[in-house]
Amino acid sequence: MIERLYFRDLVTFDHVELEFDQGLVVFTGPSGAGKSILISTILASFGHTVQSTASLCEVNIKKPKKLNSELYDLEDEITIKTLKKEKLRYFIEGQNISKKALKDLFEPYVKYLSVRDKSGFESHLLIEIIDHSLISKDKSYKKLKKEYVKRYVNYTEKAKELEKIKKDEAKLAELIEFTTYEIEKIEKINPIVGEDEELLRVKKQLSRIDKIKDSLAEAMPIFSLESAVQDVYRLLEKDASVFVDAMNQVRADFEETEHLASELEEMDVEDILDRLSDITTLQQRYGSIEEAIAYKQEKEKELAGYQNIEQDKSMLESFLNMEYMELSTLARQITFARKKEAKNIEAVLEKYLKTLKLPKLTFIFESEKLMQSGADVLDVELDGSKTSTLSGGEFNRVRLALMVSTIKEGEKEGVLILDEIDANVSGDESIAIAEMIAKLSLNYQVFAISHQPHLSAQADQHIVVTKDGGISQTIELSPEGRVDEISRIIAGENPTKEAVEFAKKLRGVA
Repeated sequence: MIERLYFRDLVTFDHVELEFDQGLVVFTGPSGAGKSILISTILASFGHTVQSTASLCEVNIKKPKKLNSELYDLEDEITIKTLKKEKLRYFIEGQNISKKALKDLFEPYVKYLSVRDKSGFESHLLIEIIDHSLISKDKSYKKLKKEYVKRYVNYTEKAKELEKIKKDEAKLAELIEFTTYEIEKIEKINPIVGEDEELLRVKKQLSRIDKIKDSLAEAMPIFSLESAVQDVYRLLEKDASVFVDAMNQVRADFEETEHLASELEEMDVEDILDRLSDITTLQQRYGSIEEAIAYKQEKEKELAGYQNIEQDKSMLESFLNMEYMELSTLARQITFARKKEAKNIEAVLEKYLKTLKLPKLTFIFESEKLMQSGADVLDVELDGSKTSTLSGGEFNRVRLALMVSTIKEGEKEGVLILDEIDANVSGDESIAIAEMIAKLSLNYQVFAISHQPHLSAQADQHIVVTKDGGISQTIELSPEGRVDEISRIIAGENPTKEAVEFAKKLRGVA
């Protein structure tokens, strides 16, 4: 609910300060006095685009129960301020806010009907109207809709996963091929930790094998003198054990060397060099044999992961096929409930349209691919004609009738701003419009510009806008002042006695 409006320096207004009541607030006054400017100022405070704005405007509102924001601290009493210097800036509770963010924040709570606007019958809005009506009376439908939306969101997420897998399939095949090649390349060499050092040692020995054999042949005669040396030690009566041990060690080393020489002669030098070359290549690429083995193990895990992706693709396809059938079933149940409720709304709506001299409205259902709202695309027809053929005034009266037929008793809906909705209508239509708006004011705080006596008479708060000497001002009317203003609307600046009596009758004044 809007509790207070203050602005200054706006076209023909010096300043205005008004406090508003709940219910129906009607603005009347001569043409050109500034009624539309005043309404535009209220709209501008909620982020709507208007032609001109005040240098300063403040709106105090009572926070709607469901209004919450993670970005802005909101108290129970909210102040929205617009300040126009070089450019227009918006503030909520002293915090900067963009025009778009402001409009998005209050869009569910501040509705605007204008003769220049032909929105309101878009498919998603019609679905919202029917769903809102259903949910308020059928808890099972609320549960059905909640289950469908939850499963549909999960379905779309899984569908995106599958789409990504399919999109990356060619890339995935390349990755599998490359990873397999990397693994096989290391597996083919099959390196062993420490093998490089052993190969280098063997290579070194192979390069000296001929010299080793020559040296062995030249040194072998040493053993022919061994017994003679032992005899010398014996004749000198000295211990020969050190000499004997040394000769035994030399003999063992020579035998080992001969054995090694035999083994080296049997080795294929080319194989040794090739093996060493392969190991060296791995070391150059991966840093060490240990790192090459670790890289191979990592690639084996990656390959297993790629293969799991292929399995995931198959599983996702199966899940999506099954879930689509389940969602289709739920969507059909939602459509059935909506069609049934649409008939109920049509029946209630018909009597309101009849008083407005408008034809019967019918909801038209068409099936579409599954969406978060179901599988329905909605439109309306009036006695076989599309709403696009209606004039702006007729169109708004249809919207008004639809709002009245779907409101719930005691349920507060926010603020409704009406711009000359009863202009250029007959007496009977004016009465019907006034009664509908009065009914809406039980759920909405309604702001309306009126040129008809019936709506003015229904007002909970009546404000007249006048202009004198090029300066506009506002006056909240007393009961007596309301009769005078309604008389002016009926008969002009100099109302007749009959006009005054009719105004009193409308106001219920004896």
